[in-house]
Order: sequence, then C-alpha cells, then structure tokens
Amino acid sequence: MDRQDVDMNGTDTFNNETEQELDDMNKRLKEMEEEAAALRNMQAKVTKEMNSVLDPAAAATSQANREELDSRSVFVGNVEYSCTPEELQQHFKSCGTVNRVTIRTDKFGQPKGYAYVEFVEPEAIQEALLLNESELHGRQLKVTAKRTNLPGMKQHRPRRSNSYMGFQFGGPSTPFFYSPIPYGYGKVPRFRVPARYNPYY
Repeated sequence: MDRQDVDMNGTDTFNNETEQELDDMNKRLKEMEEEAAALRNMQAKVTKEMNSVLDPAAAATSQANREELDSRSVFVGNVEYSCTPEELQQHFKSCGTVNRVTIRTDKFGQPKGYAYVEFVEPEAIQEALLLNESELHGRQLKVTAKRTNLPGMKQHRPRRSNSYMGFQFGGPSTPFFYSPIPYGYGKVPRFRVPARYNPYY
C-alpha cells in the first residue's frame, strides 16, 4: 500500500514537471514567432522605403511637385535677423496671396539672413520681383526667383592652388633647367652657389 502511494506521488511529480516544461517550450515558441513577425514587418517596411526611393515614377512625381512649388516661390536675401515671417508676409501681401514664409536658420536656431516666400498664384512672382531692392528694417531686400535644386547635383567650385603647399611637378611654377652640355658624372647638371664677396681676396 505504501509502495503504491510512493509510485503515484512520483508519477504526479513527473507529470507536473513535464507539463511545466511543455508550457516553457510553448512560451519560447510563441516569443520566437513574435520576433519573426516583427522582423518580417521591419523587412517589409525597409523594402517599401527602398522601392519608393528607387521608383523613377515616384521620384519624377516628387521632382515635378518641387518644381511646381518653386515656380510659385521667391528667394529673399539680405533679410534683417530680427525680421519675422509675419512682417515678410505683410511686405509681400500686395503681390498676391502668400501661402508660406520660411526663414532659414542655422543649427543653433539663429536666422541666416535669407528667406523663401511661397505664393498661391504663380503670377505673383512677377509682382514680387518688382520689390527687389525694396527696404525692410532698413535693409534692401534681394528678391530673385527660387531655383529648383536637382537631386544629386552640387555646385562645383574649382580648387585654388596654394603656393604654400609646395611645387606641383610639371606645372607652370616648376623651375626647369636644361643644358646641352653634360656636367659632372652621369650627365647631371650641377649648379654652383655664388661665392660670398670678400674684399681682401
């Protein structure tokens, strides 16, 4: 009788441990499935972004939209640093309906001294160009049509030669010596340093 009780208790303990192990395995399996689903979602998101970047139709559409916005915008230079977007809007209100005024700032939030004014009507650009050299806060504004920046294109500035960086061999500043008469050994020209003046020589 006692032996049967011991066997039954041992079987119950074994069953409980087996069920706990199965529960742990099911939990780990569920966590792995959730991680796999999250990775699939991230991969799908990255693939979608890559396709949107590489899609020439989408790029052409965004470029067309940018050109359309720039055709209704003007560049305003020599803007006083304390000038506000509301004051610029008031200044260009006579040209047409101002949709947006953007004053460019640096990484510290300080104005750079120029802004962009976007109109609703494309015809307002011609009227805005007439305000070139008009005064605002005691400064003459420089108003020009906004240019569309092409993606991947940067303005190239030629590098200036630095006379302190040494000679560029083969360039116009390189001294070149030629003599038809061979000097010394191996036909290498030798140059003599002029002697110092000695009055007692």
